[in-house]
Amino acid sequence: MKTARLFLWLFALLGVTLPGNPAKADELVRFESAPVKLSAFRIRKAAEQGEFLSQPPGTPLLGYLSRPQGDGPFPAVVVMHGCDGMRPSVKDLWPKRLVSWGYVVLVVDSFTTRNIQDTCRSALPDPVFDAYGALNFLSKSSFVDTRRVALMGFAAGGSATLEATKIEGNEQLMDHKFRAAVAYYPICAASQGDATVPTLILSGDRDNWSPAERCRKRLAGVGDDAPPIALNLYKGVYHNFDAPEFAAGRRVLGHIEKYDPDAAAKSIRSVYAFLRKSLSK
Repeated sequence: MKTARLFLWLFALLGVTLPGNPAKADELVRFESAPVKLSAFRIRKAAEQGEFLSQPPGTPLLGYLSRPQGDGPFPAVVVMHGCDGMRPSVKDLWPKRLVSWGYVVLVVDSFTTRNIQDTCRSALPDPVFDAYGALNFLSKSSFVDTRRVALMGFAAGGSATLEATKIEGNEQLMDHKFRAAVAYYPICAASQGDATVPTLILSGDRDNWSPAERCRKRLAGVGDDAPPIALNLYKGVYHNFDAPEFAAGRRVLGHIEKYDPDAAAKSIRSVYAFLRKSLSK
């Protein structure tokens, strides 16, 4: 019996979905990004001038929803893609892995409804509001425990994850909050300061697209009483190291993207342990 439990634990760490607990097929869902809330100051000033300001609507978005079998409620993970969009590891591999660990997963498609192909040479408008729109959507689902939802992002999606969970950011305007954050090879900013939730950052030391040094500088300024931010740095590893579709490696805009199976496996184990601890009841 102990041996069987050990194998189940190892399968979970490696992200293997066992035949006895298949994930339901991905469901295409529609929701809106969280609307940009008007500040009390702006509303008051408009009223003084006899103006009426209507609340701007959110942006229509698409998402891919996956869930374990059963009624739940389950903890959940909102996933944000990078500047290259919905690549296979983000749209398929990570959701299957997370569902096998017992999480509902909503992968946010920030591009399709905006008619965007990629943002590797530009910036995506308001990805933070996309993340909270997904959280608002999940909050209406009876099978989701909205007290236990993490935000997870890759590259530009990882940067958005850090932005969405920084202290004194747009998070304070939102009705629903994330419980934890996971950012794969994000671009950090020292000015982000403390986080509002426990955070795990995973980067390669040869990644010159998202230099880990910026993350070190941010961590150096984190307050003693703030939620912990952990930085896992993998030696000899490049951008997109967790994505098997980059096994052959490639160079994009002067940056190397290359899968590293050893670093990927280590990072997966770290994410598993981090989510298990951060989203515990």
